Amino acid sequence: MMCFTFHYGEKKDEPKGFQSVSNRSDSSAYVDAEVRRSGSESNSQDVSDNASNGPRRRNPPSLSQRPSNLREFTVSELKLATKNFSRSVMIGEGGFGCVYQASIKSLEDPSQKIEVAIKQLSKRGMQGHREWVTEVNVLGIVEHPNLVNLVGYCAEDDERGIQRLLIYEYMPNRSVEHHLSHRAEAPLSWNRRLKIAQDAARGLTYLHEEMDFQIIFRDFKSSNILLDEDWNAKLSDFGLARLGPSDGLTHVSTAVVGTLGYAAPEYLQTGRLTSKNDVWSYGVFLYELITGRRPLDRNRPRGEQKLLEWIRPYLVDGKRFQLILDPRLDKKQIFKSAQKLAVIANRCLVKNPKSRPKMSEVLEMVNGLLEPSSGASPRLPLKSSVATLEASRDTEKKNKKRSIDQKSGESNWFVRMWRPKLLRSC
Repeated sequence: MMCFTFHYGEKKDEPKGFQSVSNRSDSSAYVDAEVRRSGSESNSQDVSDNASNGPRRRNPPSLSQRPSNLREFTVSELKLATKNFSRSVMIGEGGFGCVYQASIKSLEDPSQKIEVAIKQLSKRGMQGHREWVTEVNVLGIVEHPNLVNLVGYCAEDDERGIQRLLIYEYMPNRSVEHHLSHRAEAPLSWNRRLKIAQDAARGLTYLHEEMDFQIIFRDFKSSNILLDEDWNAKLSDFGLARLGPSDGLTHVSTAVVGTLGYAAPEYLQTGRLTSKNDVWSYGVFLYELITGRRPLDRNRPRGEQKLLEWIRPYLVDGKRFQLILDPRLDKKQIFKSAQKLAVIANRCLVKNPKSRPKMSEVLEMVNGLLEPSSGASPRLPLKSSVATLEASRDTEKKNKKRSIDQKSGESNWFVRMWRPKLLRSC
């Protein structure tokens, strides 16, 4: 799946006087300057005309004042754990860099070792650094069973420059994307898919509604949902996350980033970010679980490459609906449950973001689907979704010719609020 960044004229919320860490030997000095700057820029988000009708939320918190239990590692420790970053222990590779499986000593019991995944960021300039900073800031202060656990980090200068690494809990069952693909040895069962949908909804609900500040994931997709040894789903990769709008504001204006096929149409058009962008992405993900297909797949016939476009004709007729079900599953057995999950997906894919449910409401619907006795299961028919998907298709066409560029930088609340004590030269 292709990641993208768009520009819309001037870049919004771009910090002034931003300096590259690679030009400074003391990263703590850079961090201190960013924290001081955060106070004067804390109200730079755009205000909507209907701000008074939006949810009231306190100003973004100072993350520098929040406790963090992250461990600080040295490059030498991580080299030892990964056999000098040997390809023999590499378990993943992408635009961000490489991921290695390793064992490290437990702090609670030094005689014991714990399995971890170590992500080593490639040297992509400040953008990669900012995403790394954001990841540490988010996962350093949040804690939830459906968010991947960040064990620690490494930011050390050596002869090759600053080394940026993240150390996570090891997730042995890989990503949901892997298991939905034909690379997997066996397809995910339907019951397991429903449990994953529930776990992912719980994670997003926590980020959106269960803290005294809101976090918008902004890159929700199947490859960012990892599975632990018990097949519990956890959200991962928070490099593009943003703090949600503060008191009196209804959105955050940003350059558009994310993954093709998942981003909400209004965000693509305007750059105005709200939590409803994550809700849209979640709706797309539900159709991934239903069909076993990726949101955008250039290897399929032309009329089937875009998931939301392909499924649209099959939603008006219950008999035809079974044609979009993942052929690796027993269609007769899952038919009714899949229809109900599609109804939830359609609620998430309403064109008007204000009409989409909150993630807590989505979670309640998914819970009702897993526990029919609760009476919260959504009802059919599916016909109302056709207009929704038609609208999304029109929006997608309007954005088709937009240029795709790597932006030089984007303002990010988490970058400005980086904890001074957390990052220092080793």
